Amino acid sequence: MIKPLIISDKNKKSLKIKSFLLRKIKKETLAINNLVIVIGGDGFMLQTLKKYKNSSKLFYGINSGNYGFLMNKFSAKNTVRNLSKAKLITISPLNMQVRNKFGKIKNSLAINEVSILRQSRQAASVSIKAGSKQVIKKLISDGVLVSTPAGSTAYNLSVYGPILSLNSKKLSIAPISAFRPRRWKGKVVNEKLNIIIKNLDTSKRPISAVADNIEHRNAKIISIKINQKIKFNLLYDRSRDLQKKIKIEQLRKETI
Repeated sequence: MIKPLIISDKNKKSLKIKSFLLRKIKKETLAINNLVIVIGGDGFMLQTLKKYKNSSKLFYGINSGNYGFLMNKFSAKNTVRNLSKAKLITISPLNMQVRNKFGKIKNSLAINEVSILRQSRQAASVSIKAGSKQVIKKLISDGVLVSTPAGSTAYNLSVYGPILSLNSKKLSIAPISAFRPRRWKGKVVNEKLNIIIKNLDTSKRPISAVADNIEHRNAKIISIKINQKIKFNLLYDRSRDLQKKIKIEQLRKETI
C-alpha cells in the first residue's frame, strides 16, 4: 500500500478531516506515488508548495478554510475515490527579486501574485517595463499587481485585473487605485518577459514588494519573471479542476 503524506493546518476542521482520511486510507489502496494531501485554505497550500519547491511531489488540496480556490471540496463519501481519478495541473511560480534602497537584494517566490504597495500615506510612483518595452513611464497609484493565471482570480480580480486562462502563457499587470493616469487599466504581457518595476521616488514615496504573503520593504527595483525551473504538480477532482474554476470565474465576470 502506498501511503500519502497528509499535512494540515491547526484548525479543528482541518484536524478532523486529517483524522478521517488517516483511518479511511488505511482501508483503501491509493496507487499514487509522491502524493501529499494538504488540508487547509489557499494560504496554507501556498506555504506548503513553497516548502516542497525542489521536489516532484503531487499535491491534492482539501479546503477547510473559506474560499479555497486552489483546493478541492471535502467529501467523506467521495474524496478518496476522486483522488484516484484526479486530473494533474502543472503551474510555475513567479520569481521576485527586490533591490531595496540600501542596495540589499532579496528573492522570493509568488504562486498567485507579486503586489507592489505604497508603504506610507503617499501614493506610489513607479515605472514599469516588460522586456525592452516601456509599459508605462510613470504610474501614480496605491500600487500595482503582477499576477499569474492561477492567481488571476484572487487579488488581481479584486482590483479589476483580467482573468487569465491557465494555458494562456500570459501575466497580468494591473494598477491598484490608479491616480495618474486615471484611465490606465493595466497590461497583459507574455510570461517569458522580465518585468521591471522601479520606484521613482524612494525618499518621499516608499513602497513594499510582496510575493504572495512575503513582504520586502523599501523596494527600489523589483524584477519579476516566471521561474520555469520550478513545477508544482496539483491534483484536482475532474468535475471541478483549476481550469474549470477559472472559466467559471470568467463567465461570472462577463455577466456582472
